[in-house]
Amino acid sequence: MATIPQPVEPPRATAAPAATAAPATQSARTDLPVQGMTCAACVRRVEKALRATPGVQEATVNLVTQRATVAYDAQATTPAALARAIVKAGYEVPEVPEAPAVDGTRAAPDATVRSAVAPPPRPHPAASERAAAMDAAEQKEQRTLRRDVAIAAVFTAPLLVVAMSHGAIPALEGSFGRWLSLALATVVVIGPGRRFFRLAASALRHRAADMNTLVSLGTGAAWLYSTAAVVAPGLFPHAEHGHLPPVYFEAAAAIVTFVLIGKLLETRARKRLADAVRGLVALQPKTARRIRGDIEDEVPAAALAPGDLVLTRPGERIATDGEVVRGASAVDESMLTGESMPVDKTTGSAVLGGTLNQSGALTFRVTKTGADTALARIVEAVEQAQGSRAPIARLADVVSGIFVPIVVSVASLTFVVWLAVDPTAAGLATAIERFVAVLVIACPCALGLATPAAVAVGTGRGAELGVLVKGGAALEAASRVDTVLLDKTGTLTSGRPELTDVVAHAGLGEAELLGLVAAAEHESEHPVARAIVEGARGRGVGLPRASAFRAEIGHGIEARVSGRLVRVGTAAWLRRAGIDTDVLEAEAERLAAQGRTPSFVAIDEGLAGLVAVADRPTEEARRAVAAMRQLGVDVAMVTGDRAGAARAVAEELGIRVVFAEVRPEDKARIVREQRAAGRRVAMVGDGINDAPALAGADVGIALGSGADIAVASADVALLRGGIAGLPVALGLARATLRTIRQNLFWAFVYNVLGIPIAAGLLYPLTGWLLSPVLASAAMSLSSVSVLANSLRLRAFGRG
Repeated sequence: MATIPQPVEPPRATAAPAATAAPATQSARTDLPVQGMTCAACVRRVEKALRATPGVQEATVNLVTQRATVAYDAQATTPAALARAIVKAGYEVPEVPEAPAVDGTRAAPDATVRSAVAPPPRPHPAASERAAAMDAAEQKEQRTLRRDVAIAAVFTAPLLVVAMSHGAIPALEGSFGRWLSLALATVVVIGPGRRFFRLAASALRHRAADMNTLVSLGTGAAWLYSTAAVVAPGLFPHAEHGHLPPVYFEAAAAIVTFVLIGKLLETRARKRLADAVRGLVALQPKTARRIRGDIEDEVPAAALAPGDLVLTRPGERIATDGEVVRGASAVDESMLTGESMPVDKTTGSAVLGGTLNQSGALTFRVTKTGADTALARIVEAVEQAQGSRAPIARLADVVSGIFVPIVVSVASLTFVVWLAVDPTAAGLATAIERFVAVLVIACPCALGLATPAAVAVGTGRGAELGVLVKGGAALEAASRVDTVLLDKTGTLTSGRPELTDVVAHAGLGEAELLGLVAAAEHESEHPVARAIVEGARGRGVGLPRASAFRAEIGHGIEARVSGRLVRVGTAAWLRRAGIDTDVLEAEAERLAAQGRTPSFVAIDEGLAGLVAVADRPTEEARRAVAAMRQLGVDVAMVTGDRAGAARAVAEELGIRVVFAEVRPEDKARIVREQRAAGRRVAMVGDGINDAPALAGADVGIALGSGADIAVASADVALLRGGIAGLPVALGLARATLRTIRQNLFWAFVYNVLGIPIAAGLLYPLTGWLLSPVLASAAMSLSSVSVLANSLRLRAFGRG
C-alpha cells in the first residue's frame, strides 16, 4: 500500500529581476460577476472577449456561478478595462473591484466604465459580503423568473385549450378563436418571451448563435406565420375557397413557457452553490468575549486584532485563530482538519477559528484574523474551485452554433427557389409556407428537450433512490468518472470512536478490567470516555459507582472504584506516577499501527492493561468499494487523519492508495493533480474540510448525513444509506448519459430527415410537400419520442 505523507507546500514563486529593457509584469487576479449568460456559447464569447484584452494572461468563465476569473498584468490593464470588454461583448457587469495596489497606491476605475457598471466596492470584500451579494443577485433573478413563468403559464393554459378543442367548444371555432389565440400568444411571446429575443439579438450582433437563437427562431417563426394567417389569410393558397390557413400560436407560447421553467430550475441549482460559501462563513461566530484586564466585553468577531485575549466557553465556537494561554479542553476540529477525534488543548496549543470547544473553558491570544485564518483560506479555496470549474458544455449549445445558420440558410434558399419558380402572389404565399415549414420542423424543441428531459427523469429517480443530483452537468460528469477519492472520517467510517480492544494484565480478566475502566470514565465527557462506557455496556459489563474523579486534559483520568484507585491515560502520565508501562509498550505500538488509540490502565500502583478505541470502517463502505472495482473505477483514500489510522482502514477495505495527513488545501491539490493526469475524478466526503476538494473535482459527492457545507459544495449528495449509495449514483449517471445521447440522436434524425421534405426537395420526384401543420406534427413527434425515451429511466434500479 502506498501511503503518501502530508505534502510540503510548494515554494512561492518569486519574480525574476526585470531587465532594464522590459518592465516586469505584475500579476494580479480578479473575479468579475457577469450577468446575461445562458449557455456554453455565451461562456465562449465572454472568454474570447477577455482573452483579447491586452495584458490578460488567462480567463475562465463559469456559467453556473456567473463569474469570470481573470489573471492579468496589473501594469497593462485594470478590472475596469476587463469589465468594459465584457460589456462590449453584450453582457452586464454589476460591479467592478478596484485594481490592486501598485507601488502603495490604488488605481481608480476608469470613468468611462462608470456608465456601464455600478461604482466599485472595496478591493477585498469579506467572504460574508460576497456571499450576501451573490444571494441578493440570485434572489432577484429568481423573482423575475417566477413572475415570467407565472404570466406565461396563465396565458398558455387557455391557449392550449383553444388549440386542442377541435370543435368541442363551438364558441372557439372560427375567427373568434383565432383572434383570441393571437391575443393570448402575443402576451406570452412579447412579455415573458422577450428575454430570448433580446439575447438572440445580442448574439446576432456579435455574429454568434446559441440556444436563445434557436428558441427565438422557433417561437418567432410560429408566431409570425400564425399572425399573418389570422390578419391576412388571403396571402395563403386556397384561402379564397374558404380554407383558413392553420395557426401555431400554442407552439410559440408553449416553447417560451417550458424553457422559462427550465431556467427557473437552473437558478435554484445555482443557489445551492452559494449555500456552500454562505454556510462556511456562518461557522465563524459573529461575536467574541474579549478580555482586557479584569473586564470581559462582548465584541464583534471582526473587531478582534492579533494580541487580543478571547474567552471561549464549552459548547461555543472559537472566534478566530490563536494560541491558548489559559485553560484546558477538547476541541472538535473535524470540520477543518478531518481529524476524527477531538484534540486536547492546553496552554501553548494552537486553536482554529470556527472549531467547536467541547469540554472546558479556554482563553487564547489571537494570532490571525480575517483572510489569514484557516477558515477564511478554506472559504477562498471553495470559491476558487467553483470559479475555476470547466464551463458546462451542453451539446445542444455547441451544435446550435452550426445548426442554426444552416437551418436559416436552407429556409432562405427554399424561399428564394420557390419564389423563382412561381413569382406570382400565389407563389409568394407558397414560398412563405415552405420557408415556415422548414423553420418549424427545425424548431429546437426536441433538441432543447433532449438533455433536460433525461436529466429531469434521472434526477427524479435518483431522489427516489436517495441520490440528490444537482443538474445535468453533475450527471454527465459522474457518468465519466474513472477515479474515486474517498475521505475516511465519516465516509468510510462511522465518524465516532468505538471500543475495539481490551488487553488485561496482572491476572485481571477482560470483563473485570473493562468494568473498572468504564466506571472511572463514566464521569468524563470526553468522546473516548463515552466510547469506552458504551463499549462496556454493549458487552454486558456492569459499571460500579466511582468517586474522587479527577481529569488532566491531554494526559488521563483517575477515580476510585470499589475502593481501588483506577488510572487511565498515556504511558508518560503513568510513568510520572511511578508506574512502569514497558511490558505493554509493544502491544500499544501494535494497536497504534492498526489505527487504534490505546490508553494504559493502572489499578492502585500496578499496571493492569490497555483499552483501545478506533473509528472503524462500516459494512456499507466494504460493499461500496467492492462495487467500485466491479464498475472498473479506481479507488483511493484522501484524509486529514493520521497515517496509521488511514492505513488500517484502507487495509480492511482493500484500498491500495492512501493520501494521509493532508490539509484541506492539499486535498484540493491532489484532486487537481489527478485531473491533470487525465483522470475523471469524483471526490467523496462528508466534512467541511472536504468542501474545496468536492468543489474542485469533476464531480463532488457528499454524504447527506454529513456537514451541510459538504453537501452544498458537492454535485451529488447521498441522502440515505451513506456510501452504499455511491455505486447507485454512478450507475444512474451512466444510464442517464446514454439516454441523453439517444435523445440527441433521435432529435437530429427528425430534423435531418424532415428539413429536405419540408423544403420540397422530394416534390419533383414524389409530389410530397410538408405543410407547416405536418411539420409541427413531426416536431411534436420528435419531442414525444425524446420524452418517452427519457421516461424509461424511471425503471432504473428496479428488479
